Amino acid sequence: MSNIIIVLGAQWGDEGKGKVVDLFSERFQIVARYQGGHNAGHTVFIGERKFILKLVPSGILRPGVAAVIGNGVVIDPAALLAEIDALEAAGIDVAGQLKISNRAHVIFPFHRMIEKVGEGRPDRVAIGTTSRGIGPCYEDKIARRGIRMADLVDPGSLETLYRWLAADKQTTAHAFGVAEEFDCDAILARYLEMAERIRPMVCDTAKLLNDAIAAGRNILFEGAQGTMLDIDHGTYPFVTSSSAAAGGACAGSGVAPTRITGILGVSKAYITRVGGGPFPTELRDERGERLRKAGKEYGAVTGRPRRCGWFDVPLLRYTAMVNGFDSIVVTKLDVLDDLEQIPVCVAYRINGKIADSMPATEREIESIEPVYENLPGWNSPTFGIDRWDSLPARARDYLKFLESSTGVEIGCISTGPERNQTMILPGSKMERLLPGDTPG
Repeated sequence: MSNIIIVLGAQWGDEGKGKVVDLFSERFQIVARYQGGHNAGHTVFIGERKFILKLVPSGILRPGVAAVIGNGVVIDPAALLAEIDALEAAGIDVAGQLKISNRAHVIFPFHRMIEKVGEGRPDRVAIGTTSRGIGPCYEDKIARRGIRMADLVDPGSLETLYRWLAADKQTTAHAFGVAEEFDCDAILARYLEMAERIRPMVCDTAKLLNDAIAAGRNILFEGAQGTMLDIDHGTYPFVTSSSAAAGGACAGSGVAPTRITGILGVSKAYITRVGGGPFPTELRDERGERLRKAGKEYGAVTGRPRRCGWFDVPLLRYTAMVNGFDSIVVTKLDVLDDLEQIPVCVAYRINGKIADSMPATEREIESIEPVYENLPGWNSPTFGIDRWDSLPARARDYLKFLESSTGVEIGCISTGPERNQTMILPGSKMERLLPGDTPG
């Protein structure tokens, strides 16, 4: 029987999913990405080597593990090929391991231009996107005018579809006051050239995944961003353009919900977010800067400094409800090592009343007054510790408090960026859900 596990962010992204997926992927035959674009970077450290993966699933770093980019992902071919080139230069067998959905949508240069113009309008509150064209590409997908990988690798179809879509975007650009004309012929020629390299990797990945399940193989789904950036369940409108929650794994891959055997969340021992939008426990003082420096909190893709704050229990309860977490991984525990006290947000107060659910609007979330409980710090290094019993007693107490307050099991703890700086807790549900150490 197959083990089909989803790993995704429990907060606003940047929780360390890349390391977690890389660590777990040795137990799976396939690792699949199901949403987002090259705006989401997963950083993986293997010894002295650092890998930043934007589109290719982290499982590609394990020899023999197949990596799948699902239909829910939007793909910039130039970004994909640059990433493939970097991986191949590092000795990774991308051609032998990577498969790309023929139903995934394609990002073009005009998508980036439209996003930059839209973000820069004086009458609009900027979302804080990476301006890589992801949102406009999803807009075209939903409007049923997008171009998919199957079209990209079919020269007979691509030119007609491309010229129609490019003309549409040129009209939109003129409406925004952009006088610059697209060089349609040059862009088309470039995309036809890139399609030749990509074509051998493109296939019906929904069939590939379902055939693998029928054969008893283990599949790990890798989410991008985090649940609070989900288009439906996040802090709208300061969200991404795709379904970052667990339900997106099924729609973004073609695998039925009944096939999923476990859902694992990834959460920092504190909390961060990048870009605009509400953030109830954000620290706008030297304490936030201290967390940022200690945790090296800068975006893997953009280099932007991340906003930092204390752990948010109501937020984790909410994302656990939306996703159905069986267990969570807590990362970057070591960042808190030097703190005398560690505040934890245990409740939200809105207009003088304790809220019993996550507010839906930006205005309501901005009005939250966090209710904190102060826990004692441990003032002792945890970096690199890989056994529960070796953690300082107060560090264990902190984790137990998070577990009891959120109602979600902590089944794995990360104390550094390396694969071996991690512990899966014996007897945990996470240990039982993950397949054996090597693929069957």
